[in-house]
Amino acid sequence: MYFDTAGIEINPLIPPLVSFAISIFTSMGGVSGAFIILPFQMSVLGFVSPAVSSTNQLYNIVAIPSGVWRYIKEGRMVWPLTWIVVVGTLPGVLLGAIVRLNYFTNPKNFKFFAAFVLFYMGYRLVSDLFKNLKNKNNNSAKSAEDRFQELIKSYRTQEKNSEKPLPRIKVIKFSLKQIIYDFYGERYDIPALKIFTISLVVGIVGGIYGIGGGAIMAPIYVAFFKLPIYTVAGAALMGTFITSIAGVVFYQILAPFYPKLQVAPDYMLGFLFGIGGFLGMYCGARLQKFMSANFIKWVLAFCIFFLSTKYILEFLHK
Repeated sequence: MYFDTAGIEINPLIPPLVSFAISIFTSMGGVSGAFIILPFQMSVLGFVSPAVSSTNQLYNIVAIPSGVWRYIKEGRMVWPLTWIVVVGTLPGVLLGAIVRLNYFTNPKNFKFFAAFVLFYMGYRLVSDLFKNLKNKNNNSAKSAEDRFQELIKSYRTQEKNSEKPLPRIKVIKFSLKQIIYDFYGERYDIPALKIFTISLVVGIVGGIYGIGGGAIMAPIYVAFFKLPIYTVAGAALMGTFITSIAGVVFYQILAPFYPKLQVAPDYMLGFLFGIGGFLGMYCGARLQKFMSANFIKWVLAFCIFFLSTKYILEFLHK
């Protein structure tokens, strides 16, 4: 099948199969998988025009709703955190799209930029993993994340008709200054203005890369603000979904102003990737509570460092 905007010809089954496999694991960490699918489109499929960024955001729009719905159903959506991130990243994503079309049209330069984005994400994740390992060795007290994981393990041995509910997130306070919520007996206090400021910067980076910003915010939640991955995954995905809609619309509006570039998304390719992601994210959101939080983080970190190293080496050898 030939995709006109992307300028590539591939079997139409490849995009959904690839995105399904990727999104199962990434959605467990609150990431849509777009940050890996974009390098796949560029390095494997040969789709290197600026339209790859908007196509990647189209993937988010199709794929994310299933995962978000699952997190909402299970009561693991911190809505105030979601809205703060959306308000912050939205203008950044739009600005990022303009920067992408004016300064990163060269595939080589764009890959180099992408490498640094990926490397930073991986660094924060791995740093957090080693800190957690050190804390566990020095402190026998169990975190809410650990106790939640133990509770889930106990559910595996219970009868299917057990009606005992899983712990749900309870928002205590939401203001312009702070967000406070409880999860499994522990309280988390988040500075709203700081989240907003970080989100604005992340939105610019996400707009350039074509991921909506959620893929960067999820590691920041965990590494900087020490929030449990089980409570922030839904908020990160929801934020990515909303900002990706704005990103696709904005790229489409900008397309006539850049007649020499492919700017608008390849709708068919994005839809095919999105279908696989839709199924994968639902499965990932459903399976997340049965997986070790550290395992999820290590999988994400491995994927991130692999891609980052690959792009840096490509830049240095060309």
